[in-house]
Amino acid sequence: MAVPKTSVLVLDCAEPKELADFYAMLLNAEVRVGNDPDIVEVVGHRGVHLAIRRDHGYAPPSWPRPDDSQQAHLRILVAREDLDEAEREAVGLGARPLGAKGNDGVRDARLYSDPAGHPFTLAPPG
Repeated sequence: MAVPKTSVLVLDCAEPKELADFYAMLLNAEVRVGNDPDIVEVVGHRGVHLAIRRDHGYAPPSWPRPDDSQQAHLRILVAREDLDEAEREAVGLGARPLGAKGNDGVRDARLYSDPAGHPFTLAPPG
């Protein structure tokens, strides 16, 4: 019998509370600060659970990587008809659009970096 498990994606950064606030507002979730101020959690509905950890030597990831390999990133699912509004929200909270090839016309997946430089996409399910 397997032991029950769950998983949490952990993002490193220099200021965990600030990055947790960004994701909490973006994902309509709440920030939970525990006994260790270097680890902050973002918890919300429908499976939202992130942890943000302080790394005193943090350097943001590069995007795209020189060898064009895929880096780990968040894929935030948004109804297709809400992509424009979700994009406005993300940018208004401090997300920065990342350049993408073939970024003309209607875009199904939209690529950004969060305030600490982690890449994420807003994309419709499926």
